[in-house]
Amino acid sequence: MILNTPIDMHLHLREGKMLKDVIPYSAKQFAAAVIMPNLIPPVDNRQRLESYKEEILANSEDFTPLMNVFMREYTEDELLDLAEDIFAIKLYPAGITTNSEGGVKSIENVYPVLEIMQELNIPLSVHGETNGFVLDREREFAVVYEKLARDFPKLKIIMEHVGSAELLDLLDRYDNLYATVTLHHLLLTLDDLIGGALNPHNFCKPVIKTPKDRDAIQKFVKSGHKKVMFGSDSAPHPIKNKLKGAAGLFSAPVILPALAEFFDGDIETFQKFISDNARENFNLNVPEKKVEIIEEEWTAPYIVGEVKPMFAGRVFRYKVL
Repeated sequence: MILNTPIDMHLHLREGKMLKDVIPYSAKQFAAAVIMPNLIPPVDNRQRLESYKEEILANSEDFTPLMNVFMREYTEDELLDLAEDIFAIKLYPAGITTNSEGGVKSIENVYPVLEIMQELNIPLSVHGETNGFVLDREREFAVVYEKLARDFPKLKIIMEHVGSAELLDLLDRYDNLYATVTLHHLLLTLDDLIGGALNPHNFCKPVIKTPKDRDAIQKFVKSGHKKVMFGSDSAPHPIKNKLKGAAGLFSAPVILPALAEFFDGDIETFQKFISDNARENFNLNVPEKKVEIIEEEWTAPYIVGEVKPMFAGRVFRYKVL
């Protein structure tokens, strides 16, 4: 099968040696990816944006980074300057996930920024979790999504890495809400994290949840819903940090082989999920790239640099040429 211009709508690449180790897997399988800005220091100004993009381009070929900046209280002049060079602005509630300590403490504090974004047609990308009980954090954040959707009806808002099925119901209630779904929320449940021996390599935020959530997300994705897009949230951490509780799964090496098994011959819906929906929803204009997947056994790598990938050592029925 041949996929036309796959796009990863949510990708962490880190910097330095880590970036060099992991980026080949994304660049081989995708034409473009939306790059997350929660580095130290965060990507929240033009100089940082340009230097990070240059590092990505210097270490990849035939790959377009769609840059995000980290939400803060930007001025109108700053946003006017950045608008042509970014895909979206990423909102992290303060302290809710990796390197988000400088995130937003009160949504109302950035309402002036959201007003300007709405006028400039800059999308808002959101890590939507509260500080409540871990399995309820996304569900509790639904009221925030609804408030944002009502208060800024012209602002395109992406609910990132949806792991709670209830959030998907919002897509048909608000024209300006969209969603990304990861490989791990599509395929895994809490059993894969703590059902047997603790597996820290499957720990992420938002945490993978119940079979009911997973099954509902699978049904939604297989329906071909136009507002649901693939975003890997592939987030590499050194093994030593994962053993200390770092949140994030490194899924980049296995994405297309795993999705090929999931869609099981339904190339039309696969194509929508991996590319067409994102391109149409956000009028993305990236260079076209054909990616061929063949039916041939392939073993996922056990280790990439200092990182253990998702499904390490698993044999897949499909392989990316």
